[in-house]
Amino acid sequence: MARQVKEDGQVLTRKRAKIKDPSMWRVLLHNDDYTTQEFVVWLLKSVFRKSEPEATVIMLAVHKAGVGVAGSYTRDVAETRAERGRQLAEREGFPLLLTVEAEDV
Repeated sequence: MARQVKEDGQVLTRKRAKIKDPSMWRVLLHNDDYTTQEFVVWLLKSVFRKSEPEATVIMLAVHKAGVGVAGSYTRDVAETRAERGRQLAEREGFPLLLTVEAEDV
């Protein structure tokens, strides 16, 4: 709290609002039988800025579990990256599904 003393002796107290960190959202990749593993790795590297080894680990997790996390971002960034991934997959003729969900707090 900030305190300020006026000339007449009154003390004014002002409460500072607490700033909350923005909530985080996960971009999920969903496995399908058509999208190539090479394309998924390329997408993770180019859109989600993952290294080759990290992209490969994520791709294999998606392949084995059916879904995997491409990354966690603020909502706008997550939605933008998911949409960019969908556009690139569609351009290449792949039905890759990318979704966005809120992280548990």
